[in-house]
Order: sequence, then structure tokens, then C-alpha cells
Amino acid sequence: MDNSVRASEGRFTAIASKFGIYIALLALCVLMSLLSPHFLRFRTIMNILNQMSIIGIIAIGSTLTLLSGGLDLSPGSVVAVAGVMAAHFAHPDQYPLIVPIFVGAGVGLVFGAFNGFVTAKGKIPPFIVTLGVMSAGKGIALLVCDGMQVIDLSDEFVGIASGTFFLGIPKLVVYFAAICLIFFFLINNTRFGRHIYAVGGNELSAHISGVKVDRVKITVYALAGMLAGLGGLLLASRTVVGSPIAGAGYELDAIAAAVIGGTSTTGGVGSVGGTIVGALIIQVISTGLDMVNVPSYWQQIVKGGIIILAVWVDIRSKRGR
Repeated sequence: MDNSVRASEGRFTAIASKFGIYIALLALCVLMSLLSPHFLRFRTIMNILNQMSIIGIIAIGSTLTLLSGGLDLSPGSVVAVAGVMAAHFAHPDQYPLIVPIFVGAGVGLVFGAFNGFVTAKGKIPPFIVTLGVMSAGKGIALLVCDGMQVIDLSDEFVGIASGTFFLGIPKLVVYFAAICLIFFFLINNTRFGRHIYAVGGNELSAHISGVKVDRVKITVYALAGMLAGLGGLLLASRTVVGSPIAGAGYELDAIAAAVIGGTSTTGGVGSVGGTIVGALIIQVISTGLDMVNVPSYWQQIVKGGIIILAVWVDIRSKRGR
């Protein structure tokens, strides 16, 4: 009897561990649809996807760093610097559209590569490195635009993130979906992806096995920075302004999406699919609570509670294993 009970408990735990995040999202959607009859409308669903896309893109970068056993607190500042720099090159009749796009992504890439290099070669904890870069990035964003917003952006630049492609699907949603597919393939179907998991699971074992640990770390942080830079570019395009204070708190939302989606805070466990669901859960909660007129500070409290719960579940699952 005891063995059958343990077996049932084991099966339940396995199912909950594998599908719990999807069940939670479904339950949230059902709850929100009961609270508001407008929740399941196509327009609301597209709005949810559109609102979460930029955070989702940044969250994929956070997933990479967490998978490798690291942590990146700088994406919010990188979003601000990349957005301001891209906007500087996006005034009408000055530069081809490709220039601000490359500038935005390139700024993020440089910041991320710096994070990775100092973390890997300097053997400094990533929390310290990226915290310093987060602070410096805020100052750099204010410095390059003299504390003022960058305005008068070209219609072509604004059109990057505005409007829809087809069937009423917002452009941001299409970009997000494309980036998800690229990084899903990268993590699950390439040697580099396997090396990320190996480094995050056990760095010493990975090194002994011949994995170039420092190279993996630098590349991971560079990619995470590039995604944050793209997020800054898209945010500037969407808001029609390069703001030095844009992106505040984005790093926390990105980490929250990854952790809620099952990415371990100690490395080696996680997935792009889980992060997408985590980002959706956060946005569904925000949108649903907005629709029923719940104050924003309660939304922050709910989000914080969900993060703590997700980390607690992660720790409990590790103890179980």
C-alpha cells in the first residue's frame, strides 16, 4: 500500500513538475475570463502578446545567463543606452534604417561581452559585475543625451515596432516569435546549447570534459546583451522617443519570467518554452488585474509573491532529486 501511494505521489510530482507551469497559465486564463468577459477577445490576446514581447525578448537573454550558472542585472540599463543611441541615428533623412538597428543591437552586444569577459576572466561574481554595469549604464544613458529625451525620429524607425504584419498580428509579436524559434534551436539543437547546460550544471566537470567555459560564458552574456539592445531599439521605436530612463525594472521582469518558467537560479535547468510561458503568466496577471481595476501596487505584490513561490518550488524540486 505504501509503495503504491509513493508511486502515485511520484507520478503526481513528475506531472506537476513537467506541466505545472502550463496548468497554471491555463488556470489564470480561465480565472481572468470569468472576472472579465472581454479577456478572451482577439484584441485583448494580441494586446497581451504585444505588451510582453519586449520583456520576453530580454527574458530569453536572462534565461541564457541563468542556464550558464550566471546572473545579469544590467538589461534595464542596456535597454536605455541602446534605445538612446539608436534614436540618435534615427532622425529623418540622416542615416539608412539599418544604421540605428545595428547601433542598438551593437551597443547591447558590447555591454554583454564586457559583462561576460569580466565575469569569466576576472573571476568576479556576475552579481557584482552586472550590478556595476547596471549603475554605470544608467549614467551613460543620461550622459549621451545630456539627460534629455531623443525625439524627432523618422517614420521608418517608428514603423519598426508599430502596426501589424498580417491578420492583425502586431510586429513585435512576430519579432518575438522569430527570436524564440532561433534561440530554441540554438539551445536545444547545437553543441553550444549543450555546453551552456553543462557549464551551468557543473562548471568544473564541463571544464574537465573539454568545454571552453570562459568562451561559453562570454558568448552567453554577449547574446543576452544583444537581446537587451534589441529590446531597447524596439522600445524606442514603439514609444517614438529615446529615453535615458527607459527600461527601469526590466531586468527584474526578465529574470522573473525565466524563473517562473522553470529556469533554475543555480544553473543547468530551464528552457525557452518555459520562459515564454513565464512571461505570459506575468502579462496575463497584469492585463487581467488592469481590466478589473486592481491598483498597480497590488500587481507588484502579486508578482513578487509568484517569484518567491517559483524559487521555492525550484529549491524543493532539487531537494527531491
